[in-house]
Amino acid sequence: MTSPEPTSSDPASSGYGVTFDQIELGDELPVEHPDVSLERVKLWCDAADQHFPRFLDHEAARAEGLPGALVPGIMNQGFLLALLHRWAPSATVRKIDTVFRGQMVIETELTITGAVTDTDEDERTVEVDLTVVGPDGRTGVIGTAILAFE
Repeated sequence: MTSPEPTSSDPASSGYGVTFDQIELGDELPVEHPDVSLERVKLWCDAADQHFPRFLDHEAARAEGLPGALVPGIMNQGFLLALLHRWAPSATVRKIDTVFRGQMVIETELTITGAVTDTDEDERTVEVDLTVVGPDGRTGVIGTAILAFE
């Protein structure tokens, strides 16, 4: 996965390592482009015991009427969770809800984004809307997460 690394002594200056007190409504999370190469997806499929041709073989996927080999849905959800943990490592993800709206094809450039849509000072929680967008600009996954801070 390509993701920017903090370049100063203040991790939050890069958008990563934020604390509750640094977050404001409307803040955008750093944009990331996960590695969805065939090699990386195969490693994930091996670890998850998800050995389906639709994830590993473009021709097999096309034979099923798909546009090509797909990034497994739960792998997309994992990318969203990884972004949240990098952005706010001291937070606990209380909930994540995702909707899979379209197929994300492997060996393409996906874009993962997030934005703060609500904060609760009393509960010290943050709500974040998340997306996975394909190279054609089509949103394939949308989600909302609730993060809790101590």
